Amino acid sequence: MRKLAVVFPGIGYNKDRPLLYYAGKLAVANGYELKHIDFAGLNWSKEKLKDPAFMEQTKQRCLQITQEAMAPYGDLSEDRVLFIGKSIGTVVACEYAKEKGIDAFQILYSPLAQIEPYVKEERAVLFYADKDPLADYAAIEQIAKAKNLDAFRVEGGNHSLETGDILKDVENLQWMMKELVRYL
Repeated sequence: MRKLAVVFPGIGYNKDRPLLYYAGKLAVANGYELKHIDFAGLNWSKEKLKDPAFMEQTKQRCLQITQEAMAPYGDLSEDRVLFIGKSIGTVVACEYAKEKGIDAFQILYSPLAQIEPYVKEERAVLFYADKDPLADYAAIEQIAKAKNLDAFRVEGGNHSLETGDILKDVENLQWMMKELVRYL
């Protein structure tokens, strides 16, 4: 059985940023083959991120990119699959898994509420912040409760799960990675 971890970035949060970089390294250290999806080249701005039509178009483009990137992997039904997503990557990962019938466990950073129809019960862990301007933390908590998902809130964190206090952010990163190890 193959063990495959796939990283789904955010629009402006790529694989080299701390949450995704270290989650990927932990996956490899635990025997997973690592695949990065690249959502580069999307024309975005902070203003556009608040536009539902833009977000839907972007999600559809990201799904298309994912389809193309994952085509060489074929059928993943017999494999142990881990999807690691950030922001819009959380929606793309969950929707792609449901669409393809992949029983992936999801590690979701700054999940958007749009994951709700796609995320499977007891098949994800959520890391979110209470000062995130792009995601309603109360909605994320409701989804977690309804789907019986583990959820971890970063107090005072923004959409990158950062508080502005560098030492606190490093401490939070370590805490999140320690939690992640439990799921690998």
